[in-house]
Amino acid sequence: MGKISNEELLQTLVAKFGDKISQLGDPYGLLTIETTRESIISILSFLKVEQNFIHLTDITAIHYPELEKPFGVIYHVHNLAGGIRIRIKVFLTADDVHIPTASEIWEGANWMERETYDFFGIIFDGHPDLRRILNVDDMTAFPMRKEYPLEDPNRIDKKDYFFGR
Repeated sequence: MGKISNEELLQTLVAKFGDKISQLGDPYGLLTIETTRESIISILSFLKVEQNFIHLTDITAIHYPELEKPFGVIYHVHNLAGGIRIRIKVFLTADDVHIPTASEIWEGANWMERETYDFFGIIFDGHPDLRRILNVDDMTAFPMRKEYPLEDPNRIDKKDYFFGR
């Protein structure tokens, strides 16, 4: 199997999944698509089984508090033989941060999903052992969420009058 282009891969995905995906672009040559939580497992399975995307590079999340769907779960998968990568994004509402687990497709997704849960609070339904992996177990917050001000407003050491202003 030779190298395939982003356009060929996108055409294949559109032919298979139709309006369940939308293209966001290909910044720096990395094809980026968006889909829904209902379609993510079928798309990931199709990519692995039929398109030879055998390497799951990363699963992570982002938090844009100003958006209607503020949480995004991002998957990076790689077709080593074809020399092509793809980024898949799924956006979730703040009151429902559930998404199906990909650990049944790639065993390596287990730890990546645990890390994403630990830092963003994304709940991967069906995960065999979803618990904190890097932070302490009794931590109640999710540190990568943008829910707190960047600086303590009560700090007095940064007041202007200390600097002659």
